[in-house]
Amino acid sequence: MGIYLNPNADAFKEDKNTEIYVDKSLVLLELNKLLGSREKFVCMSRARRFGKSMAGNMISAYYSKGCDTKEIFSKMKIGDVPGYEDNLNKFNVIKLDMNGWYNNTPDRKLLFDDLNESLREEFEQQFSSVRFKPTDNLARCILRVYGQTNQKFVFIIDEYDVLVREKVSDDLFQKYLDFLNGLFKDATLRPAIALAYITGILPIVRDKVQSKLNEFREYTMIDAQQFAGMIGFTKEDVVELCHQYGLNVDECKRWYDGYKMSSTVDLFNPLSVVRAIESKRFGSYWTATSSFEVLKDYIMMDFDGIKQDVISMISGKSVHVNVNKFKNTIDSINNKDNVFTYLIHLGYLCYNNEDETCHIPNAEVRTEWINAIEDDANYSAVMSLVNNSKRLLDATIKGDDGAVANALDAAHTEVTSNLTYNDEHCFQSAICLAYFYANTRYTLVKELPTGNGYADIALIPFLPNIPAMVIELKHNKSPETALQQIKDKKYDDALKHYRGNLLFVGINYDEKTKKHECKIEQIVL
Repeated sequence: MGIYLNPNADAFKEDKNTEIYVDKSLVLLELNKLLGSREKFVCMSRARRFGKSMAGNMISAYYSKGCDTKEIFSKMKIGDVPGYEDNLNKFNVIKLDMNGWYNNTPDRKLLFDDLNESLREEFEQQFSSVRFKPTDNLARCILRVYGQTNQKFVFIIDEYDVLVREKVSDDLFQKYLDFLNGLFKDATLRPAIALAYITGILPIVRDKVQSKLNEFREYTMIDAQQFAGMIGFTKEDVVELCHQYGLNVDECKRWYDGYKMSSTVDLFNPLSVVRAIESKRFGSYWTATSSFEVLKDYIMMDFDGIKQDVISMISGKSVHVNVNKFKNTIDSINNKDNVFTYLIHLGYLCYNNEDETCHIPNAEVRTEWINAIEDDANYSAVMSLVNNSKRLLDATIKGDDGAVANALDAAHTEVTSNLTYNDEHCFQSAICLAYFYANTRYTLVKELPTGNGYADIALIPFLPNIPAMVIELKHNKSPETALQQIKDKKYDDALKHYRGNLLFVGINYDEKTKKHECKIEQIVL
């Protein structure tokens, strides 16, 4: 048993002993399918605080010869899988945290010298029958053990991309490439590796590291494949936790859901869900773990179209993004698509594979976007709309038609460009931005299905004593026409379970005058 070679299960046990722990052991079932195959090289990238390190601790505790974890895993989900013991504590595990190595090495020029020396010392202690040379690096130590004992190794490297994100010197980065090349490109060493599992925020760097790691298959925030629900909390996980700890499921979804990992799996931010349970209130927890300057630095870049798309996403709209241009390095961020792809990997945006768009995932992250633009002169008009949105909501509830129409004039001008001013979807985005404050009181649903069509926008309250709203938008007609459509098509049927005041809001936009008209009617259900 060692620190890096065949570690014990203490880290996993600490994770497991946490009061709020979600069993993700079925990830081992998927990894066991890859064990010893040509697909045994796995790169798992996720946003920070999504559970990558906890998964690494569990994987190590399952495979490592340095511990006996049968009793623990027998009581987890993997324990119900026939044959789960076949690989339990059967492999030599090498577990490295590159972030720890990078930050705790006094002279970083010697980082890989120190790493190789530390691992060689552990090899000498645990394999006393094998003769090692003082010059042996990690790859050579593995080969000597495999050659004499035929024992195979499982690699776990956490934060593999830290040297990429820290933009280290070319000399140190070249040493890192040499280290990776020695481990994963040596055809002689390949049979000695039963599984290699590396994690990071970024996928594999295409222009520098890919030639060294082209054996690895990537599972990312953009394309997670069979591992979609294995890292992070799924809806099923969160519903169970909410019921157990008395948390409102819908509010939890509004705050922390939205990461679409596949056609069937949406992820919640696990850190934030746990913090909300512990503090018994919803708020921004994940975003508090880093400065919003990280986000601000990129959305303030002067790339064509980025400001308009940022405004659209803050108002609740999705925008198209080409995720294939990004080379997974900070240096390669040279256009709007690369900015948005990077922010997808960081967790500030989520990606929809079906229509190749991205959007802000939830209320928690949207707060961070507002923080990022709040003091920037380029977004002053947007912030004015956001700051005035409470007054607009109050005016709507009071039935002040004129105030609502004037506010929408300003919002429509800011959200759209000359080319898109008359676009129906941009009009809808303008409405959503104008009612930004309503997100603190309502769930905003665009195109809510009803018995006879779709209501353009519905505001469903999650706080008591405030009215629900149905908003219908019209072009070049009249607000009265919009109100009549709400009644004729019975859009209020979608709110039939709601009891209290209900507002019908009819809004018309005149393309010639570029003015809005509004009529508000109050209904009692």
